[in-house]
Amino acid sequence: FSWFLLSLAILSEAAGTICMKLSDSFTHFWPSVMIFLCYGISFTLLPICLKRIDLSVTYAVWSGVGTLVTSLAGFCYFGERVTFTKVAAIGVIILGVCMLKFQEGEEEKGAGDSSENMTHTQRTHI
Repeated sequence: FSWFLLSLAILSEAAGTICMKLSDSFTHFWPSVMIFLCYGISFTLLPICLKRIDLSVTYAVWSGVGTLVTSLAGFCYFGERVTFTKVAAIGVIILGVCMLKFQEGEEEKGAGDSSENMTHTQRTHI
């Protein structure tokens, strides 16, 4: 469920960023309002995701996939120029997000019940 909420947070963040472009420096009312609404939704969902997904993974996925979605909107909707460098950089971001996701799965497999695998916060709440 946390990954679903993270997906919604990402889409909300990307929509807010796209609305920044559409607002034309706050000269268009509804896109300007949507900036705050979309970012409000995104920043409300992120702390909920952090209950189950590590901060490092959550933020990397949120910012990385948000960058991808926003870039695609720039290319497809706003007619921004697609260059090899842009595509390669986005590819590196996607690779990094995938590596973090796979690494998280490896941690779950290797985690036991010992206090050695617990964070300081987890140990103090036992």
